[in-house]
Amino acid sequence: MTAAKFVLAAAAMLAGGLFAANAQAAGQGSAHDFEFRTIDGAPLPMNDFAGKAVLVVNTASECGFTPQYEQLQAVWQKYRDRGLVVLGVPSNDFGGQEPGTEAEIKDFCETAFSVDFPLTEKEVVKGDDPHPFYRWARDELGDLAAPKWNFHKYLVGPDGRLVDWFSTVTRPDSPKVLAAIEKTLPNKDQARAAQ
Repeated sequence: MTAAKFVLAAAAMLAGGLFAANAQAAGQGSAHDFEFRTIDGAPLPMNDFAGKAVLVVNTASECGFTPQYEQLQAVWQKYRDRGLVVLGVPSNDFGGQEPGTEAEIKDFCETAFSVDFPLTEKEVVKGDDPHPFYRWARDELGDLAAPKWNFHKYLVGPDGRLVDWFSTVTRPDSPKVLAAIEKTLPNKDQARAAQ
């Protein structure tokens, strides 16, 4: 091996090692590497949902799509016993349509839509400094799959990998979303192990 080839090979190995270290440090690879906080302020690690399918939805209380809360609640009720978690992530990023406090958001969701699926604290989901889960999802699936408005949906598999994404206008109870959920639900053995 010539000196030039050796230097190139060493540089390639170093760059690959740095890339792998940076990816690992950033928690890349699984949704289970990230953590939110519940709307009440408690830690909510995504690895709590290992072995379950998770529909992660950035939400807002004053949006034209806010009635999707009702559809999300229906999907949650239909599939939760089969291993689906619906996770609402309130965000004020689009049109300032989630201006309230966590207590106000929680009260609105429970009162207006009888929501009892998990909600996180209000988070940033777009731009240069989004919540790490949203940065990871954008890096994994590309800019096209990043939220463009409220009620954008990511479907995470039981293994923590991103399965699919759905735009705001795709209702959570649409045949497309329900078919993806059905395919992603854990089998009965996985669901029992996750409980």
